[in-house]
Amino acid sequence: MSPPDLPEGHLPIDGVLPDLLAALDQARNAVLAAPPGAGKTTRVPLALLDAAWRGTGKILMLEPRRIAARAAAHRLAAQLGEEPGQRVGYRIRGESRNGRAIEVITEGILTRMLQTEPDLPGVACVLFDEVHERSIHSDLGLALALDVQAGLREDLRLVAMSATVDTARFAKLMAGAAVIESPGRMFDVETRWLDAPWRRPNQRANRQRGAFEDAASGLIARAARETTGDILAFLPGAGEIQRVAERLAQQVPELAIQPLYGALPFKQQQAALRPAKTRRIVLATAIAETSLTVPGVTVVVDTGRSRRAEIDAATGMSRLVTLPVSRAEADQRRGRAGRLAPGICYRMWTKGEEGALPAYAPPEILAADLAGLALELAAWGEPDPAKLAFLDPPRPGPYQSARDLLADLGALDEAGRLSEHGAALRQMPTHPRLAHMIACSQNEEERALAGLIAALITERDMAGVRGADLAERLRLLTGERGATDRAHRDRIQQEAHHLSGTRTPARDLSAAGRLAAMAFPDRIAQRRSGDAPRYLLSNGRGARLPGDDPLAGQRFLVALDLEDGQEALIRRAVVVSEPDLRDVLGHRIKAEQSAAWSPRTKQVEARDRERLGALALTDRLWKSAPPDVLGAALLEGIRQIGLGDLPWPDQATTLRARTRWARTADAGLPDLSDDALMETLETWLGDAASGMTRLEHVSRIDLHGRLLSLFDWPQRERLDALAPPNFMTPLGTEARIDYSGDAPALYIRLQELFGVTRHPTIGDGVPLVLHLLSPAQRPVQVTTDLPGFWTSSYADVRKDMRARYPKHPWPEDPATATPTRRASRKP
Repeated sequence: MSPPDLPEGHLPIDGVLPDLLAALDQARNAVLAAPPGAGKTTRVPLALLDAAWRGTGKILMLEPRRIAARAAAHRLAAQLGEEPGQRVGYRIRGESRNGRAIEVITEGILTRMLQTEPDLPGVACVLFDEVHERSIHSDLGLALALDVQAGLREDLRLVAMSATVDTARFAKLMAGAAVIESPGRMFDVETRWLDAPWRRPNQRANRQRGAFEDAASGLIARAARETTGDILAFLPGAGEIQRVAERLAQQVPELAIQPLYGALPFKQQQAALRPAKTRRIVLATAIAETSLTVPGVTVVVDTGRSRRAEIDAATGMSRLVTLPVSRAEADQRRGRAGRLAPGICYRMWTKGEEGALPAYAPPEILAADLAGLALELAAWGEPDPAKLAFLDPPRPGPYQSARDLLADLGALDEAGRLSEHGAALRQMPTHPRLAHMIACSQNEEERALAGLIAALITERDMAGVRGADLAERLRLLTGERGATDRAHRDRIQQEAHHLSGTRTPARDLSAAGRLAAMAFPDRIAQRRSGDAPRYLLSNGRGARLPGDDPLAGQRFLVALDLEDGQEALIRRAVVVSEPDLRDVLGHRIKAEQSAAWSPRTKQVEARDRERLGALALTDRLWKSAPPDVLGAALLEGIRQIGLGDLPWPDQATTLRARTRWARTADAGLPDLSDDALMETLETWLGDAASGMTRLEHVSRIDLHGRLLSLFDWPQRERLDALAPPNFMTPLGTEARIDYSGDAPALYIRLQELFGVTRHPTIGDGVPLVLHLLSPAQRPVQVTTDLPGFWTSSYADVRKDMRARYPKHPWPEDPATATPTRRASRKP
């Protein structure tokens, strides 16, 4: 099948349109890869109009941004000699013009259409334009559309289109879709890199505010001097655009400067997309990367930075971060220069630095907050993303955290299904946290205030406000303070009206803290003790304010915006009172009576608290703590510090040593090692420790008796047989045997063993290590062969001992002498 006659001149995509039409005649899905400027957006929808399979069904084309959707619809309609609203229409948030045959929509609109009517009645084909951007909405829309195609609409056609698409992965995902590749752009583009990096670590200017804007404006001014066409310069955000524009007004005053970013009023956006009478510089964010043609542009300046959404560990929400562009994004930007004529692309990095750029930007589904995605999947009835066709499924940990948050907000019921409240949150075009805050407002005025808070959080921060106080920003918006940037203020108020659904003015700001607490129950901040304004968050993390911040003395805050770090910096917050916390988060406040070992005070501390997450709203001594609870806490303290610090009596120490030795011969005896006793702590010590709070209290316990109770009677007899506690001397007295070393030892005065002709043993003939002592209890000899000692070394010992202790008997033949402990009588 050949494509219909298309207006305008030839575009590279025209050559592969027959292949695309043939592929969709034979199969349901296709992947179309075509470089920037090839004409995908403006040619493909029109080429499909006469396809037999379309019948009277609509062709939906998804665009990642509102400005691109609106511009694409106008361009398609113009090629048919019409205005949007006839055969071609568009639908974006807050604005729509119905089209009979083609509708250009933003990605979120498709999700809403699928959730409302999953079989997409009246739709023949869905074109996913610029799928390389990998937004969550695009990935979700494609996954849901594939699910619908598999279960409800076998006739539905799906096409993934991009300049830098990973064709093999998308083709596999889309059930073996045909891959069609278009030739390059219409015109060549020369690339010019910097000779040296603009950012040098040792260059002081780069550490000063404005270094990026200085480098960017300098490169744009250079491009203006070296070229003749209109210039399209890519910058990360609206703030950088404003600051670069101010510099360029001084550097190239002869050129017109036009901004282009998503938050601009529609008329200003349109001005940038219309041909200009004089040479100009268009300063744009990434919205000009794809799908848009800016008339007159033959020069691109790429500053190499892009804003992306990623999950902020400190806030639990997505935030925009500025990161280096990927090589795919750089190629998209470069392609903007070759759409109308041969072009030039200036890159604000060196050719050597290019190799360090990532190949593709990370998919948003792997980096951003997933609460909205989890809410949509719950509404779809399939909460497990692994059962849907995602090119990159969300990571299990962050996805489960998102589900937990939804359950916390009441958006999911106990079974994990979408609740009635969750269905209401889905209808609001904002994060579920903020939607929950708006939905739970008590009246119209409070709802208006909730809308303002939501808009302030989602928009960039207001200029000229000192400190973190959200209330100060609210006063600026409601006219209680001097005006800030008028355009920014109007944009925030417009967004607030859109989110809240009311134009009732928010006069009373006193409910701000209470409302914010609804949205961020995990970020209630309680001031810690001490002079520095350090806070503990209800999620257990630490946070801080600058010492001179006006909020530094407040006891409770809701931390709305945090800069991550070991101790997060609070950038925006609002004061909340304890009564308000109890009012809106009372269901989260838990009474907690606990006893725990304190390593600091080395004792059990019993406290009676009311907790909000990690915060203690009240903290009192628990005077009536049950004795068993105190005892259990003391046992936990013993586990922490070990058994060595217990006040062991000698009897208990000896019993443990005897048992250790006896177990070398009989492992069936109780194990009294540190490890074993720690494992059975409750068994032998638990009830005895009841009511105790300090280690020294354990001295009241008969530890020897507690350990001995672990032995039954046969085991006690066996222990005495293998490791008797004492040795019966020839004099009929008992001498304690020492089991603390590697072998059993007996410390005894040499004269007490006179007459002993066999070496003393224990158990099954184990010889005692004899430490023979002088009358003064000093070591004389160590032996395990007493008879051998009598016949060998004793003579030398006798000679030495007679000189030192002349009053004591030192017989020549100790083996036949009478044992004694006394000195000899005087003659």
